Amino acid sequence: MSPSVPVDPRRDAYAAWRSPSYRWYAPAWFAMVFASQIELVALGVYVYDRTGDPMALGWLGLAKALPVIVLALMGGHLADRWNRKWLVVVTLAMITLASVGIWLAIYHGQVGWIYVLLAATAAAQALGTPARAAILPLIVPIANFSNAVARNSSIFQLGTMTGPVLGGLLMGSEKDAAAAMLAVMGFRAAALGLMMFVTPRPQVHAPSQTETAESVWEGLRFVLRHRMILGAISLDLLAVLLGGVTYLLPVYAEDILRVGPTGLGMLRSAEAAGAIVMAMLLAHLPPMRRAGRNMLLAVAAFGAATIVFRLSKNYALSLAMMFLVGAFDNISVVVRHTMVQMLTPDAMRGRVSAVNTVFIVLSNDLGGLKSGVTARLFGPVGSVLFGGVGAIVSVAVVMKLWPDLTRVGALHEIGQVKEKAPLPEPPESMPSGSTVLSGAGGNARSRLPEPEALASWSDKCTR
Repeated sequence: MSPSVPVDPRRDAYAAWRSPSYRWYAPAWFAMVFASQIELVALGVYVYDRTGDPMALGWLGLAKALPVIVLALMGGHLADRWNRKWLVVVTLAMITLASVGIWLAIYHGQVGWIYVLLAATAAAQALGTPARAAILPLIVPIANFSNAVARNSSIFQLGTMTGPVLGGLLMGSEKDAAAAMLAVMGFRAAALGLMMFVTPRPQVHAPSQTETAESVWEGLRFVLRHRMILGAISLDLLAVLLGGVTYLLPVYAEDILRVGPTGLGMLRSAEAAGAIVMAMLLAHLPPMRRAGRNMLLAVAAFGAATIVFRLSKNYALSLAMMFLVGAFDNISVVVRHTMVQMLTPDAMRGRVSAVNTVFIVLSNDLGGLKSGVTARLFGPVGSVLFGGVGAIVSVAVVMKLWPDLTRVGALHEIGQVKEKAPLPEPPESMPSGSTVLSGAGGNARSRLPEPEALASWSDKCTR
């Protein structure tokens, strides 16, 4: 089958892989995720081992979050103005260089520099992530996009499952974070090379005459104008910000379950394994007929699994709950990402992806800061319990504020939103023979165009 022919995702679970560029993009994406997961485990274990303070783990979240909050909207502007592929390549090169710096900081025992260089990594990711997200609809036929999202989610979760295992093994009993960072550098360099072979279709660029400041903020204004997009990304923000447990897993592994770095890697891998299984099911089963309702139910189940994880003192039960956390979260990820990209016109995808990135970082990394603060105030168990209940409450809040989400049907039927164009100006010139209206004093007030001109303007207004 020709890769240029759109494939119905309802009939072909492997439709995305038939696009040559996606076959380069996919392993590059895996290498990016794999490296980040090794880095997350290595730095979490290293920093907690050096400080013994859960709050130090929260500061890692803040170091990753602040640059994204500040720079992501600019990254979206660049993604809609510049070539998305080369923006990804340049920022990925910057991330690889920052990894070298983190390795040097660990080698010399400089914990403070780790925060600085992690923030530099986050800054480069903020500028590149909108382009990476917005390039996906340009490397697969649009009819296969929801299939590509499911496959991308599977790849992400595969990296999330295997990366922590390797990170835990590399750390081992000696907790050798420098060796782990060497692996991070290698995988990021590989991703950089693979991205060079991706050849996306030409993108629709944002109008060059638009002022930079106006263009940067247009993505946020677009999201605020369209309730379906705002509701979907707000649900993810609230649920993960309140319910995420990722940044406290080193504390659980070390002090509560007592399974060490290897057990920490398995906990993170169990979450990813659940997401992979769910992503495979979503790719092979018929499309969801009520995607919005399923997304809301999945987030509620995510919160319930988090609560059981908090109550567990048994390692096997904890692994099972992390599996379910990943599975339910994946439903939300696939539905939300497909909705956001399919509803957004291509010329806006970079900037809207930037807003989505800010929401994700606020939920994930500021969620890490929240976890650190609540763990210091209430202990790690109390922090996770608070998060699980908060995730369930967030579903009720979103259903109240954005009830239309419950009525979202099949994802492959979603089309781009239609922006209302401004009405054309009425014709000002008056052909000969037009009538002059006079006021009470007999002075000319305005001229009416001929009926044919009025009819033409009326037709433009009603199209």
